[in-house]
Amino acid sequence: MKSIRSLSVFFFASLILIIYSCDPNQVFERNIEIEDFTWHKDSIIKFQVDIQDTTSFHNIYINVRNTSRYKMQNLFLFVQTTSPRGSTLHDTFECYLADERGKWTGSGWGDIYDNQFIYKRNIRFPVSGIYTFEYVQAMRTDKLEYISDIGLRIEKVEISNNP
Repeated sequence: MKSIRSLSVFFFASLILIIYSCDPNQVFERNIEIEDFTWHKDSIIKFQVDIQDTTSFHNIYINVRNTSRYKMQNLFLFVQTTSPRGSTLHDTFECYLADERGKWTGSGWGDIYDNQFIYKRNIRFPVSGIYTFEYVQAMRTDKLEYISDIGLRIEKVEISNNP
């Protein structure tokens, strides 16, 4: 019985290692499902990320998954970033989910579309520790329908030595 449990732990650990080794630049990525595809105006999506590397440059992305029933072309977000020392940065960020003709911009399967938007490019985190990223939908509606997931991705920037 113990050998089966040990073998299961080994395979699970191996799977995690394989997943993370496929993308060596990924520092963090997580997507949070929006319950019933309805994002309430006072619902905060929160990510806490432990950043230890203060010397490398990073890109920060906002992931959005919507259904084809989403009624608008874009999505406005209020984004608040809090550093380990407590300082905050407030932004309003616009995500274009469809072009001017109504064609969805993301990659899709069925009626679900995935987008990844660059939020911050080539930034260095000034101090190590836990950074908190908070998103609130800013679409002037109490219940924003047909957004299914919101996420955060942080990756190290590849430095090219090419002139």
